[in-house]
Amino acid sequence: MRYFRALGATAFATATGLALVGTAFTGTGTAEAAPASLYAPSALVLTMSEGAHPATDTVVRAVTLNCAPLPSGSHPAPEAACGELASAGGDFASLTGSREGHPCTHEWNPVTITGDGVWQGRRVTWSATYGNPCELRARTADSTVFAF
Repeated sequence: MRYFRALGATAFATATGLALVGTAFTGTGTAEAAPASLYAPSALVLTMSEGAHPATDTVVRAVTLNCAPLPSGSHPAPEAACGELASAGGDFASLTGSREGHPCTHEWNPVTITGDGVWQGRRVTWSATYGNPCELRARTADSTVFAF
């Protein structure tokens, strides 16, 4: 009988167009509230490579950064990096600044940094290429996210 009650509620919801979102049926046939969601995942791979083409460059450093449910990964400062990304709304570009006050040579020895993965449940792919390692350090000096 309990099976038919649960089946009847599902059939009624389907026939009337109602959704049973947030309702779970236990083995006894009674309905219980289900959690709305667990958490939006945030897991990223950050890389630094030599060259101007992220898809074919030689990766010289790479770290993982997981921000949800708890900061972790191989990044040297996951708590600070996750906090910084959260403050920026996951926008990597806003974490890079100008190079004023940081003199660098004008040699062309490109380096590229990337962020790839999931930020708060949405897919992200970001990259930026700098003329040389000095320019990369100058543009990301204030960011913990790129300090790996």
